[in-house]
Amino acid sequence: MCVLMLSSSRVGSEDYLQHAIPMLTQYLPHIRQLLFIPFAGVSISWDDYTTKVQNALPNYTVKGIHQFSNPRQAIENAQVIVVGGGNTFNLLHQLYQQDLLDAVKNQVNKGTPYVGWSAGSNICGNSIRTTNDMPIIQPLSFDALSFVPFQLNPHYSDYQAPGHNGETRAQRIQEFCILNPEMPVMGIREGTALLLHGSSLVLKGELNGVVFEGGKQSVIKPQQDLSRYLSLQF
Repeated sequence: MCVLMLSSSRVGSEDYLQHAIPMLTQYLPHIRQLLFIPFAGVSISWDDYTTKVQNALPNYTVKGIHQFSNPRQAIENAQVIVVGGGNTFNLLHQLYQQDLLDAVKNQVNKGTPYVGWSAGSNICGNSIRTTNDMPIIQPLSFDALSFVPFQLNPHYSDYQAPGHNGETRAQRIQEFCILNPEMPVMGIREGTALLLHGSSLVLKGELNGVVFEGGKQSVIKPQQDLSRYLSLQF
């Protein structure tokens, strides 16, 4: 299994998906056709979203899953499955509504590579209960793909704006951990990614991440071996 979970589509002022290209080239060197799932897009049409990804990745041929008459067959034939960011609730809602969640999960478990960013990474975990997104629509379930048996929080940041009195990201995640003390949550910062390759899990990029476990919070470093988190059972 090869799953690349990018925190974000951009880093700072870089162009869209530019930081992802070296990772795609390194970990998927022979792939040239991408099956793109644009369902997280809400304020952008799925056609426009697909075109946006195609323009950002000119060395690949990008086809949107909504452009196929048989989406399940498209998943079965895909060289790689790519899932974009946007609203995680709408993404998961569409996957359930179109009966595609299990198809994606089964195909990736059979060896088809998967690349996601933001919402597309959120759904790689146990559930979407630690997404940052507003629940603009109610999916059939919060249960997600479970490529990794823990929770993810892309775009993780511990920044708090001066004068802002709302909860920080860490405080929100800690609330989750109080109610789910056995379930870890990994926060990955923009520009970084989790790479699941076979039985190995590492943090890619240049910035530290963070893992919340029960009442504890620990730093995870680039290239750190995180494989022990793959054997968790709940």
